[in-house]
Amino acid sequence: QVQLVESGGGVVQAGGSLRLSCAASGGTFGNYRMAWFRQATGKEREFLAAINWSTGDTHYADSTKGRFTISRDNSKNTLYLQMSSLKSEDTAMYYCAATAVWKLGFRADNFDSWGRGTQVTVSS
Repeated sequence: QVQLVESGGGVVQAGGSLRLSCAASGGTFGNYRMAWFRQATGKEREFLAAINWSTGDTHYADSTKGRFTISRDNSKNTLYLQMSSLKSEDTAMYYCAATAVWKLGFRADNFDSWGRGTQVTVSS
């Protein structure tokens, strides 16, 4: 069973940067698609970025292009999200997700393994 554990969240000032990590275990991830989502209070879970674990190919939501970068370290089974130029509207719980069953699109229900999340708060 795949387990995902996020870390790296915290409080950061607007304009600052933060790097989130997601440690993955319980599987071999060569054929996995992994992603970052976030959910702000009272809002739906929002797709941010995804990566093909074996090739490193990436896909971003329009809202994150140029500010967020997804990457992975195969040797450490760790997924990253580097965030820069943070804004107050980036305040949310951030989740990593994984799936071995690739479906069209990047909806949350296309991913079947989830971490518990790490809170990011951007102060203005």
